[in-house]
Amino acid sequence: MTKSADSDRKSEAVRALTRGLAILRHVNSVGEARPGEIAKALDIPRPSVYRLLQTLEEAGYVVFSGSANLVRVTRLAASLGDGSALTSELCQAAAPVFADYGARLVWPLDLTVYHNAAMVIQETTHGRSPLSIDRAMIGYRLPLLRTSAGRAYLAFCGEEERALIVAHLQRLGDPADLPFLEPVWLARMIEDTRARGLALRDAGEFRPQTSSLAAPIVLEGNVLGCVSMIWIRSAMTSRTAIDTCGGPLAEITAKIAAALPG
Repeated sequence: MTKSADSDRKSEAVRALTRGLAILRHVNSVGEARPGEIAKALDIPRPSVYRLLQTLEEAGYVVFSGSANLVRVTRLAASLGDGSALTSELCQAAAPVFADYGARLVWPLDLTVYHNAAMVIQETTHGRSPLSIDRAMIGYRLPLLRTSAGRAYLAFCGEEERALIVAHLQRLGDPADLPFLEPVWLARMIEDTRARGLALRDAGEFRPQTSSLAAPIVLEGNVLGCVSMIWIRSAMTSRTAIDTCGGPLAEITAKIAAALPG
C-alpha cells in the first residue's frame, strides 16, 4: 500500500468515527430518530448514515425500534444521557413481549412514558394489529387525564409527584381537562384504578369510538411507563375487556419490568 493510500484510509476511518459519534450524540439528544432525519440534521449522506447505524447497532450502542424505523441509544451508551437510555431500555424490553402478546390479544398495544403533562407513545403494535384504526402513533402525545395510560400513571406514581403533575395541569388550564380535575372525580378515579390494578377509559372521552385499559410498569416502587390496550367500543364491553385482557396486561408489564437491567 502506498503512503498516499494509507493516509486516505486513515482519513476515511477518522471521518467515519467522527460521524458515528455525531450520530450517537444526535440520537441521544433527541431521544429517537429516523435515519433520514439523522442524515438531514447532520448533513451526512443517507447511505452513510445507514452503514454507520448498522455498525453502531452491531457494537451494541443503538437499537432499532421493533415497530417503526426509529433508532435509539442503548444501555451501553447510557452515559450519554440517562433519560434517553431508560426509554430505550423500556422499548427494548417491550418489543419481544409486544410481539408475543400482540398476536394473542389482537387489539393494539401502546407503551407510553410520562413527559411534560402527557403520556408519549414509544412503542406500539398499531401498525401490526388488524383491528387498529390508527397508524403512525410513535411519538404521539396522549392527554394525561383523558386516557387510560395517563390515569394509570397518576394513580400509581408517588403522592408528591402526583400533586406536582395535577398542579401543572391546573396551571395549563386545558378546558377539556377541567371536569377531570375536580377533586372528587380525581380521588375516585385513583381509588378505583388502584383497586383494579388497571386504569380505564370508556366514557367517550378523548377518542369517542374507542376505549382503553392501561397497567403501570413498576420497578422498585417507581412507575417507569404504562402499557395500554385499545379497542373499538362497539366491539367489546369494558367488563369483558377487564375480565379477558386485564390479566394479560398485568403479565405484559411484569415481564417488561423483569427484563429491565437491575
